[in-house]
Amino acid sequence: MILYPAIDLKDGKAVRLLRGDMDKATVFNDDPAAQAMEFVEAGCEWLHLVDLNGAFAGEPVNAAAVESILKLTKTPAQLGGGIRDMKTIETWLDKGLARVILGTVAVENPALVREAAKAFPGKVAVGIDARDGKVATKGWAEETNVDAVELAKSFENDGVSAIIYTDINRDGAMQGPNVEYTAAMANAVSIPVIASGGVSSIDDLKALRSCGAPLNGAISGRALYDGAIDLTEALQVFKA
Repeated sequence: MILYPAIDLKDGKAVRLLRGDMDKATVFNDDPAAQAMEFVEAGCEWLHLVDLNGAFAGEPVNAAAVESILKLTKTPAQLGGGIRDMKTIETWLDKGLARVILGTVAVENPALVREAAKAFPGKVAVGIDARDGKVATKGWAEETNVDAVELAKSFENDGVSAIIYTDINRDGAMQGPNVEYTAAMANAVSIPVIASGGVSSIDDLKALRSCGAPLNGAISGRALYDGAIDLTEALQVFKA
């Protein structure tokens, strides 16, 4: 399994939200590129980036911060937030991003996901963010009646490289991930699933590793910034 340290970007800074609420943001680093290098120097294999402003705006907002990270480190990075057309996808991949994450458009324009996955093999992931099993879009601001597992299954044969499943109620709350639902999703599809939301301890990582499903990895943010999880130790857990 892979541990993906998260760098959530708001107004050019690295922050963490509580359950997706933009008004409940804690700034952890004014320099996202420096934060990225801290994670890279600790040994991480990937970086998980989110343009929070972009998710609401529907277009990239924190591009300068993302570009500074891509220039400073050669570690593969995936980015979500505000990526909703082919031109934006192409632009980010041309700038050196290893993988784009398509969330809102996976619900509103699934044909774009399929087109992009075909055009850029291995470089398109789907972000599925849900409350109580139902997908939320546009920076989690809009609720839908779309079932998260059914949405994942709808992309089964389209070449999607990964599903990033986030339990919004757990995100930033330091209450542990939704292991049962994440495992159910991973067992329902052959697409690699990455767990996100609530990972707050080494025990949480161990629970995901032994959940009975072939998870690709897990994303952790606040716990790394708060020191609840030591990144070096966590990386060893996933390698064990």
